[in-house]
Amino acid sequence: MPTMPVASAPSPILEVPPHTTPQLVHTLKHDSSVLTVVVGNDSIYAGTQNGEILVWSLGDFQPIHSIQAHKRSIMSLCLSDDRSLLFSCASDPVVNVWCPVTMNRLYEIYSTYDSFGDIFSVAYSSQYETVYYGTQNTSIQWVSLKDPDRRVSNDSASHPDRRNHRFFDSRAVGGTSTPRPTDERYDLIPRPHTVVETDKRANKMFAHYGYVYCMLITTGATAYANPEDDILVSGGGDGTIKAWKLGGKEIGADGYETGLEEIMVLGDDDANSVMSISIDGSFLYSGKLDGVIELWDLDTKQKLRAIKAHQGDVMSIQMGWGYLWSAARSGTVSKHSTAHYGKYELETSQDVSQKYQCLTQWKAHNGKILSSAVTTFEGKELYISGANDHTVAVWLLPSQSTPEQPTPQQNEDVMITSLREFVSYKTVSSRVEYAEDCRRGASFLRSLFRKLGGDVEMLSTDDKLHHPVVLAKFSGKALPASQRKRILFYGHYDVVPADTKKGKWENDPFQLTGLNGYLYGRGVSDNKGPIMAALYAVTDLMQAKSLDSDIVFVIEGQEESGSRGFKETIRKYKERIGHIDYILLANSYWLDDETPCLTYGLRGVMHATVCVESKNPDLHSGVDGSYMVNEPLSDLMMILAKLKGPKNHVMLPGFYDGILPLTAEEEARYDDILSVLMEQGKDRGCVSAETLKANLMARWREPNLTHHKVKVSGPDGSLISNHASAKISVRLVPGQKVEEVTSSLTSFLEQEFKNLDSDNKLSIEIDEQAEPWLGDPGNYIFRTMEDAVLKAWDPLFARRSSQHTSTSTATTNGLPPNGPHTNGSYAKLGRPLYIREGGSIPAIRFLEKEFNAPAAHLPCGQASDSAHLNNERLRVLNLSKSREIFRYVFQKL
Repeated sequence: MPTMPVASAPSPILEVPPHTTPQLVHTLKHDSSVLTVVVGNDSIYAGTQNGEILVWSLGDFQPIHSIQAHKRSIMSLCLSDDRSLLFSCASDPVVNVWCPVTMNRLYEIYSTYDSFGDIFSVAYSSQYETVYYGTQNTSIQWVSLKDPDRRVSNDSASHPDRRNHRFFDSRAVGGTSTPRPTDERYDLIPRPHTVVETDKRANKMFAHYGYVYCMLITTGATAYANPEDDILVSGGGDGTIKAWKLGGKEIGADGYETGLEEIMVLGDDDANSVMSISIDGSFLYSGKLDGVIELWDLDTKQKLRAIKAHQGDVMSIQMGWGYLWSAARSGTVSKHSTAHYGKYELETSQDVSQKYQCLTQWKAHNGKILSSAVTTFEGKELYISGANDHTVAVWLLPSQSTPEQPTPQQNEDVMITSLREFVSYKTVSSRVEYAEDCRRGASFLRSLFRKLGGDVEMLSTDDKLHHPVVLAKFSGKALPASQRKRILFYGHYDVVPADTKKGKWENDPFQLTGLNGYLYGRGVSDNKGPIMAALYAVTDLMQAKSLDSDIVFVIEGQEESGSRGFKETIRKYKERIGHIDYILLANSYWLDDETPCLTYGLRGVMHATVCVESKNPDLHSGVDGSYMVNEPLSDLMMILAKLKGPKNHVMLPGFYDGILPLTAEEEARYDDILSVLMEQGKDRGCVSAETLKANLMARWREPNLTHHKVKVSGPDGSLISNHASAKISVRLVPGQKVEEVTSSLTSFLEQEFKNLDSDNKLSIEIDEQAEPWLGDPGNYIFRTMEDAVLKAWDPLFARRSSQHTSTSTATTNGLPPNGPHTNGSYAKLGRPLYIREGGSIPAIRFLEKEFNAPAAHLPCGQASDSAHLNNERLRVLNLSKSREIFRYVFQKL
């Protein structure tokens, strides 16, 4: 099930206990101002200044559609009552009707008037199947979608794009006219299924003596209309609010339809524009200029209250969950108490003096808020705001009650809340100044595991120099303990440093931030997010009473600094950990951003420090330098140069002897990978398939030796340094033994140094060793993982294999036909890619050997996650899918 991340709320301007500022759960960025926002059953719709409609999923905040909908700025969006139709209007002379699911343009509506200006507002009466739109020239016009007499051909000569305009297309002296400007975006607007022309007589001129800024349809709000009839309410630039009876098609004395009959006028014609309206029962709220909100009773036509709510114009008003929500050009949002109806009405008499008070106000945007929406999604109350700072912000309201037994849907947010706190600990294991933070991060994990039902211990070696290993056990229910399978999940809570200098991070790396469907923060992908996915997968099974196997979490705190002390700790507490049948980890990424993968191989590594030291102090190269002085740096460079020959061939004796040959099965996996990568790169001038295949094999199944850095003693200048040291690493592949390579390296360097006949001293220190790992993609654990991936990402794989031949080149408005999560590329295969990696995880092969159990590796993230780099991130969708996958695997193994 999709998840909603929870981030910290901004500092409130005002909070009246117990009311608190909502939490910012996600930010959706675009490159254009957001002018209007509506929300459907499971999607957010935004209209932009560039004439686009953007659609995001409410579940995981992934982009679903990006449609060039109009030629100019979209001024208003609205949904039909049943949310089966989406209406858009803009500062062009067209109203569009869309399918909210497919974003096909069902209807295009145009007016035959040339000079009515922008269309500011649109509303739809389901009762009369009629669209109403309010314009800049003060008129309201309307048309029935079901009137066959109003349908015209797509190429109608009366269409605004094709008819001559009396002013803009008039001929100048000499009989010529200026061509209309064109924009390549116009060609991206989808062709409509049906074109509807508004009858000239379906027009209420001077509906207001000002622009018609806002409209809505309501039923039963006033005694001045039948309770079952739709009425139209409009707000104008003249400062008035009007209610209109709908439905007449007769032609009046003025030559216009009687489709709008004015039944009510509220307010004075004082040019204090009404920018937004909302209705609650018979109460109508209007947002006006200068931060004023007015409350009207539609039964008595009385103005009951005027509220000074903001410093700027009130651009959006919403009623939600018994409160009034207002948003302003100042970038602020306010929550007000109200006198309300229905389930929010108090049984006892209300203290009116305490109503319409501002309970919460906060700065929501760094710009003008132009629109907002409220919705309840999966039991969560959400407030959504859009502004001219190019963003849509999604806010989670504090829970009004805490049930004793939370539902799985409620636990979706708990996972993200836990991840947010987990990320906040600066668990940088490679720096001593963060040692306390690492301990606090381990303590947080211990408390969380225990809270969720685990039996938890902190494991440490005797020297106490290494960060503790967190051991947590969750017991299955079905069989006696001796007959239950036991699955070990390995992870690490430590992270690499985050360089925040020179603005390299867009946000605080230790504050989880949701943006455009991704969660940003150090460690969110490597490895804190996957740990949370696995943990909450276990809680899902426990709540469903479906956890049959024992799940053992082993989470270390020094993986990013060579897993120092990990082997000793595991061996010391091996009996306490107990027998293990399977090992799982999730500490890497897909090969691209689109295709789920399983990792079955990792290179091993050996890090070493080579040092040459002189018995002399640092010397001056001019005063003391001569051929009789053996310089440590020169000695070091000469022996290091012997390690590699032409074409980077490693010169250690027997270095390549044990490497496993390429099998037909493995080569077929490379072919699967190439089918994906070549399809993605066919339009980008990528390298040939042969070159790409050779590159992958070189990084995944061939060893390598790398020189990293050299240090010398003394300050910069003309010195002969007393000592020089270098860091080197050797990446190993299956078939090579780390002990043998270490011994060979040491002997080789010692012999080469001996050949120099130098009076300096050589020392070689082995800093880290990790064996290579090669899993068996055909074994039970990998088959189970593959089934889980296919199930979680269904129907992605089925569509990819079926659509590749028929629609691989087809797109809909720049997006692939099969939806939002494939980013426009299709694999030819219907299963995850089996990949190897060039990096190393020291613990995996050690755990396999120590517990005599097979391991499998699930990459949770995408290739663009930037783990170890600036702005590390993890897609919300990938996090939730990883949870599904672990839930399936834990249940099946």
